[in-house]
Amino acid sequence: FSFNTVHVSSCVLARGVQRTAARQVHHKHGPDFHDKYGNLILLGGALFCVSIWSYVVTQTGIEWNLSPVGRITPKEWREE
Repeated sequence: FSFNTVHVSSCVLARGVQRTAARQVHHKHGPDFHDKYGNLILLGGALFCVSIWSYVVTQTGIEWNLSPVGRITPKEWREE
């Protein structure tokens, strides 16, 4: 390859990149799926998550082992 061949091929490549970029700039596109429904799906997922966890916390009877302060009375200490 001579310098001239490399220079010509790089100019052709650069021109193709410029043409592609110009085509993308002028292309008008409508809102895609995420533009239309993204916030609605996010809100629905958050609502679903909160409702499921509310059910689990209040209705399943799971013992969560929170702080025992006030529920356990200490045994008397006895020395031997």
